[in-house]
Amino acid sequence: MAQIDPDSPVPKYFQLREIVLDLIESNELPIGAAIPSERELCQRFGLSRMTVRQAVDHLVSEGRLHRVPGKGTFVARPKIELALQLTSFSDDMRARGMEPGSRDLDRRVVRASAHLARELGIQPGDPVHFIERLRTADGEPLSIERAHIPVVLAPDLDDYDLSGRSLYALLESRYGLVLDAGELTIDGGIADPSDADLLKLPRGGAVLLLQRRSYSGGVCAELGVSTYRADRYQLRTLLEIPTRRS
Repeated sequence: MAQIDPDSPVPKYFQLREIVLDLIESNELPIGAAIPSERELCQRFGLSRMTVRQAVDHLVSEGRLHRVPGKGTFVARPKIELALQLTSFSDDMRARGMEPGSRDLDRRVVRASAHLARELGIQPGDPVHFIERLRTADGEPLSIERAHIPVVLAPDLDDYDLSGRSLYALLESRYGLVLDAGELTIDGGIADPSDADLLKLPRGGAVLLLQRRSYSGGVCAELGVSTYRADRYQLRTLLEIPTRRS
């Protein structure tokens, strides 16, 4: 096992953070395993309790560890990278080796408000399917999806059971709506009490709020608003250097 280098310019708490990360990533500390206590870490690495606590606090804030009051600190499940592409939740989870699931929370037809009509490119008062579902992966609640789809594009959509089914796959197979383009806006927020309960978050828990407009052949086919658990998701994207004008 690596040791703390007292002569290194790297702070000791950061060295310990790296050592614990190595143990996690090499699976010497598997998911769900308890890490050694603060006292054990102090004795093993010759560090003060304040230094050990600082390292552990960093790993907790990064989502690599989680504390259970009265029990200890444990290795957290790795976060899921949020797919920044037009793909269904079901397909995304299956690609990660996880089993997607869903539970209907609300299904009804509403009349488009002026705002909703502008977003969907329809007339105020036009009928719109409203579909609200709790999405799960391997039984764990991860997000709440709220989709708005113009009835004219999918007339009898409310006749179909969506439990454990991909909405996008149904739109394609039943109505020929192949979603080929989209726009995505991501914000941070705090879960309202009802969403927090459904997602098994503490009251005031952090969430990612995604608003998505999906198009089929240039027509807006869906306005989706999704609430994702921020403790289970992270964003990753490629960075490019802007082309400089000569």
